[in-house]
Amino acid sequence: MGENHRVFIDNPSLNDSQCFDDDGRLKRTGTFWTASAHIITAVIGSGVLSLAWAIAQLGWIAGPAVMLLFSIITFYTSCLLTDCYRTGDPVSGKRNYTYTQAVGSLLGGYKVKVCGFIQYVNLFGVSIGYTIAASISMMAIKRSNCFHNSGGKNPCHMSSSPYMMMFGVAEILLSQIPDFDQIWWLSILAAVMSFTYSGIGLALGIAKIDIDFESCETFEVQLDLLPRLMVFLHFAQAGIGTFRGSLTGISLGTVSPAQKIWRSFRALGDIAFAYSFSMILIEIQDTVKSPPAEAKTMKKATKLSIAITTAFYMLCGCMGYASFGDFAPDNLLTGFGFYNPFWLLDIANAAIVIHLVGAYQVFCQPIFTFVEKWASQRWPESKTITKELKIPMPIRGFRPYKLNLFRSVWRTAFVMLTTVISMLLPFFGDVVGILGAFGFWPLTVYFPVEMYIEQKKISKWSSRWICLKMLSMSCLMISIMAGTGSIAGVILDLKVYKPFKTTY
Repeated sequence: MGENHRVFIDNPSLNDSQCFDDDGRLKRTGTFWTASAHIITAVIGSGVLSLAWAIAQLGWIAGPAVMLLFSIITFYTSCLLTDCYRTGDPVSGKRNYTYTQAVGSLLGGYKVKVCGFIQYVNLFGVSIGYTIAASISMMAIKRSNCFHNSGGKNPCHMSSSPYMMMFGVAEILLSQIPDFDQIWWLSILAAVMSFTYSGIGLALGIAKIDIDFESCETFEVQLDLLPRLMVFLHFAQAGIGTFRGSLTGISLGTVSPAQKIWRSFRALGDIAFAYSFSMILIEIQDTVKSPPAEAKTMKKATKLSIAITTAFYMLCGCMGYASFGDFAPDNLLTGFGFYNPFWLLDIANAAIVIHLVGAYQVFCQPIFTFVEKWASQRWPESKTITKELKIPMPIRGFRPYKLNLFRSVWRTAFVMLTTVISMLLPFFGDVVGILGAFGFWPLTVYFPVEMYIEQKKISKWSSRWICLKMLSMSCLMISIMAGTGSIAGVILDLKVYKPFKTTY
């Protein structure tokens, strides 16, 4: 990823050696499994926790259908994008190291600047969204313990700002890792954590679903999690379980007709955000070794990752809606739809924090690399920017750490900026919707479609060209609706908001 940390060799005989790839860079070591871990870390993020709320707005018919539609679109356009990693020949063509570079090689002109602006603004926004989500989960751990100790009598209100600063400190330290391919271990850890909290959310959702007994009276079974889950499974097998919710979503009366429209639009943005990872797909593909061809490996990794995440999304979103109906919280584990078992909630929220620590790095590495590459090209003679000091590591077997002054200062400043903005705009649900709406159409659909058309030389007005254009225009309309609903939500939040004084 970082231009300053790669080795370039001009001798073709050395380039063909076992140490270097065909572009003269150190041989890539990424595999199907590491690529899948990166994708799952990027995809199964905090967005999964808002899916119950999203389905509650759309209902049992439209909710799962929209989620399935987004997964199909994301997988298809991601496959188009993987074919654009190399310009020309898919095996020996020129490599594109970043998403923006792929756009520049295939489309060129003003589209490169537009793409770069959208991509980096979206990545910047994701880092803010993850900071907000992590702080809410950290507060949820303390609040659940407070509720438990007070017997539910203490409202346990607290400020989110100290927790955002704690998250920021952790990210400052981790952001000093120079390159994408050096954080593979963090991605694997984050992927494991994402399955952990998603699984807990799913289990809690199942355990809270009402059971209809022989008297046909639906009531809440007052049991702890494991006995309750066993009771549910017993009755579910007999076909006696009762789900909350309706076919058309949240009921009029619970919200006004106008609110139902805005909420439905925002739900589209929440679901789109849950599938947003295309903006870093090329960067992930650049870590994969060959042979086989990088595109072949990435298509397999994308297929597995999206299949796994869609199954989790369906289960978590649908079980959350079945549990709470119209009152599904916009964050399943921190909206205090669940109070017990408090220790399990603490584990789930700790897993969320660990996952978001890793996901933050995965999404921010492209920004770090872009700025550092630009600075090295702008001031190539500056030792502040280019010089690296090798610091021996105290642990045997670890390579010396390469300290670069500019990298350290710039990355620290970036994390501090995202932390301050997160403290100013701590609206989890609406921020998620805006990010999903802003990034979905241009980065997930429009640019991959346009690059694929150019790469494969698809004739204008051919049936395939028309189908791809129709897909792009349809997704544009979805993004516009999602953005409108999310902005409306932020406007409502700002009416009662005080900077740096938000409490939960």
